[in-house]
Amino acid sequence: MVRPAGVVRVTIVPSGADREALVTAVASAHHVDEVAVRTGRRCPHCGSAEHGRPWATIADRPVPVSLARTPARRPGVPGVTAIAVVTGPARGVAVGIDLERVDRVAAAPLDVSTPVEAARLRDDHDRTAAWAVKEAVLKRDGRGLRVDPVAVEVDLARGTARFARRDHPVTVRWPAPDTVLAVAAGGLPVIVEHRIVDGLGDGLGVGVSGPVG
Repeated sequence: MVRPAGVVRVTIVPSGADREALVTAVASAHHVDEVAVRTGRRCPHCGSAEHGRPWATIADRPVPVSLARTPARRPGVPGVTAIAVVTGPARGVAVGIDLERVDRVAAAPLDVSTPVEAARLRDDHDRTAAWAVKEAVLKRDGRGLRVDPVAVEVDLARGTARFARRDHPVTVRWPAPDTVLAVAAGGLPVIVEHRIVDGLGDGLGVGVSGPVG
């Protein structure tokens, strides 16, 4: 089987040691030793290394990455972190992901849909998926929620999000019945590795999907 030029590998792990998990995910995706991987954060607005979008390099070569978290359902249980790593040529490639629980989005007073988009959203699962797509697209853009989410118009049926006068392909996956993962990576195939995470699933295996998810 011919491998595509680039693939997004998403690993879902318990939250906690996110930096260590990012190093492990990058090393695993690129088949290198962890000592070859450097990671950090950088805010594009203030330059701080204490927050902002994550970055990773292997031997000073940039590796596109993105992280997202969602809290645990029950007290005393770790939340969940999704880590996206792009393999293959990285020039001009960017990735953004988001991970959301339906109950959290349903309880939030969000008014971030255009009338056209709102008419397509049938229930809380659709609204949660649409919100996750908006966040993923804006993370990939690099500005995040500094941009009004209404500027991203989601069409779940087509697997696209209209933003900045372009249709961006997105992948939507459900690692658990009430937890949605959205990936924006320019249409690259997505491989999701579901690790054993309390409250999210019991090891759902590995799935592969394209833009529609």
